[in-house]
Amino acid sequence: MTGRLLEGQVALVTGAGRGLGRALAGRLAALGCAVGVHGRRETGPAEYGEGTTLTATAAEIAETHGVRTLPVLGDLTDGTAVEGVLARVVDALGALDIVVHNAGGDIAAAGGKPDPNDAVYVKEVDIRAVLDRNLLSTILVGRAAAQAMIPRGRGRILMVSSTAAFIGREHASIYATAKAGAVHYTRCLATELRRYNITVNSLAPGDTR
Repeated sequence: MTGRLLEGQVALVTGAGRGLGRALAGRLAALGCAVGVHGRRETGPAEYGEGTTLTATAAEIAETHGVRTLPVLGDLTDGTAVEGVLARVVDALGALDIVVHNAGGDIAAAGGKPDPNDAVYVKEVDIRAVLDRNLLSTILVGRAAAQAMIPRGRGRILMVSSTAAFIGREHASIYATAKAGAVHYTRCLATELRRYNITVNSLAPGDTR
């Protein structure tokens, strides 16, 4: 089929139940990839008004683009869970060629945005939640993806960051700090994996609403 430049390849997109992650998963599917569609919760798309369930989202992508998909749940702030997510995708769809880490967000420990959400009065529990969701998850997903790709001597890893990483901010400062750390980890991982023919890049969108 014309334009299916990635026919036969396998991708995993984290945070793919809605928003930018959903769009990235759909684009990879349109190019011919089988896609692991990751989410933290099965009902995540409905919670944000962008669908019903992760399973339904994966099924829609599969039907629209004529590819295999797999809905896969997991907490990406837990290393064992990250390894489990990758293993389930590999078992169902095949060895990973592409990993797009999109999951993250400026989300407090109890949900919603931290309040207060600055550099001085933000609660410690929210600091840890935002750092874990954005920086720790990037490190854990990058590490697991690299370990899966190194033996094959090829692969593509894309970390979705934010323009917030490059600007001093009065609000959402912990989120911006986490994204800045994620960008630098991406640079470090890219340097280490270059010898294995694995590229690692960062995509820093602005407001995607």
